[in-house]
Amino acid sequence: MEMQAGQLYETDGNPVPPGTHHGKIAMRDGTMIRYARFEASGRPLKGTVVVIQGRNECIEKYFETAKDLSSRGFGVLTYDMRGQGGSDRLIADPQRGYIDNFDHYVSDFEEVFENVVLPDCRAPYYVLAHSTGGLVALMAAPMMVNRIRRMVLSAPLLRLAKSAVSMSRLNRIASILYFFGLGTRYLGSGPRPAQPPPFSTNVLTTDRARYARNQALYQAHPELALGGPTVAWIRAVCRAVEYVTDPAFMARVHIPTLFVAAGSDEVVSTPAIEEYAERLRSGSLITVDGARHELLQEADLYREQLLAAFDAFVPGSDESPM
Repeated sequence: MEMQAGQLYETDGNPVPPGTHHGKIAMRDGTMIRYARFEASGRPLKGTVVVIQGRNECIEKYFETAKDLSSRGFGVLTYDMRGQGGSDRLIADPQRGYIDNFDHYVSDFEEVFENVVLPDCRAPYYVLAHSTGGLVALMAAPMMVNRIRRMVLSAPLLRLAKSAVSMSRLNRIASILYFFGLGTRYLGSGPRPAQPPPFSTNVLTTDRARYARNQALYQAHPELALGGPTVAWIRAVCRAVEYVTDPAFMARVHIPTLFVAAGSDEVVSTPAIEEYAERLRSGSLITVDGARHELLQEADLYREQLLAAFDAFVPGSDESPM
């Protein structure tokens, strides 16, 4: 398994946390995945949280969350999904959000777990996943049941919010376009704008400072950012949602899973998350009223509710201090 050094980037107000180790690791198909491991600063030591990011996210966006978890006694491991952040891009235009099958995301998670988490990170292991990452975590859950103790999914992508078409119809549209060789074309939105959209137009967070911090990161390092999703990505996400919502699949998910939905989410469907959590035997649910999609980038009023839910669901009381 090939490993390389991987660079991390600091911006004003978003320094690399102390006790950080980072690099790149080759997947079986040769794709290089950038990862970072953060040491626990609090005591007692409680294990490791694997953070699975959402679409168009990167390690740097999670420095604050890594510090929060570290102070609680958790080591943290996160990585950039293939095709985004500092990991290898998959098509000629690096700005286009592309994947042809979510199985690649699942395989990458399993390989990172096998080759970085198990040898270098303290057990027990937990998952904290956001949006697209939440969908990936669900897909992987049946295979990871003996390795992951609990999962917390922040606004997982199970249906798009306020979409004019159903996921099944969107799948048909994207599949037709894909069949005709248009998989790398944008679908739904286009290239990333040269200037950050004003805070007043964003649907991700009510926190002006965190919004500005993330936009400054992508302005300073545009190579970490993506534009809109492609036809292939939309087709792949529709198929992944169909897969995890099948009752036969849901019966195979045994890892205790906390779903944290955002009450004012305009990106993914909060009702779909609430319905799924009710149907999943191992699932439980908290909805943070008033919060927008990016709960970990939200104002403290909302973000602290997610962290409190994490603290209650991933307790230290049943762990022996290490």
